[in-house]
Amino acid sequence: MIITTGAAGFIGSNFVGKLNSEGIKDIVIVDDFSSSLKNRNIESKTFLNKIDRNYFFEWLDKNWQQVDFIIHIGARTDTTESDKRVFDKLNLGYSKLVWNCCVKYNIPLIYASSAATYGLGENGFDDDHEIVERLKPLNLYGKSKNEFDKWVLKQKTTPPYWAGLKFFNVYGPNEYHKGRMASVVFHAYNQIVKTGKIKLFRSHNTDYKDGEQKRDFIYVKDIIDVLYFLMKNKKGPGIYNVGTGLARTFMDLAKNIFNITGKEKNIEFIDTPADIRDKYQYFTEAKMDKLKSTGYSKKFTSIESGIKEYINDYLADMKYN
Repeated sequence: MIITTGAAGFIGSNFVGKLNSEGIKDIVIVDDFSSSLKNRNIESKTFLNKIDRNYFFEWLDKNWQQVDFIIHIGARTDTTESDKRVFDKLNLGYSKLVWNCCVKYNIPLIYASSAATYGLGENGFDDDHEIVERLKPLNLYGKSKNEFDKWVLKQKTTPPYWAGLKFFNVYGPNEYHKGRMASVVFHAYNQIVKTGKIKLFRSHNTDYKDGEQKRDFIYVKDIIDVLYFLMKNKKGPGIYNVGTGLARTFMDLAKNIFNITGKEKNIEFIDTPADIRDKYQYFTEAKMDKLKSTGYSKKFTSIESGIKEYINDYLADMKYN
């Protein structure tokens, strides 16, 4: 049996779909199922049971012998949340409980960290354990993820296998419920369809022209392939980056969406809000050597191919994966 937390969310629901496509239906999903919009992500999925996140540990104490693996994706991901107690409870405290249960019951674990742990990138984007203590996340969400990574690396007892995955800028199907936290691709597409133009942040850094800020954009299906590979192969416990390893500009992203939608290019630059200007990331790019060393060799989807599939197969008709 495979447990997936955050299973009704963006990445979690795509992972459950991947398991189903591989013929795996012996799945228990865990989440806060109070959102009807988010629950649409799992309407087409097959699973044994769904457990409210507040009752998961009680359930696990009774059923641990049936569990083969836990994929812990569930988290509070709102980067604008200002109440540290929320992250302490849902991201740090809850994750520690999951880890300790995996140790106690000898269950392999993969959990979601985040590229938000890297902050402005002062220490680079290398998933070397040695730099985790030096990282300076820019918001409480990133700090909560980094605090858990730091805690994990200090543990003397571990699950039989574990991996923490630092997801970079993920986009793709099943993010309709995320609102302002949805991907840049999602918001850009909707802007272009509704208004015929897109607004991008103007550069306030002399090293970058307007629209030339770069991110490592990764298609959610690539994230899922990495998750599935590590679950099946249990290669090299540790913390891993999961990006494409190739940063692309916001201008690249915008041009591709205009091309796919058939709209004439119309880009407006607006000032980055003053309250986040000094915390704005101008560049992110995952170092991917560590993941490749596990034997993972599948090519990552280019933004050209990823955006085209996302728009044509999902966004255009509001379909789910």
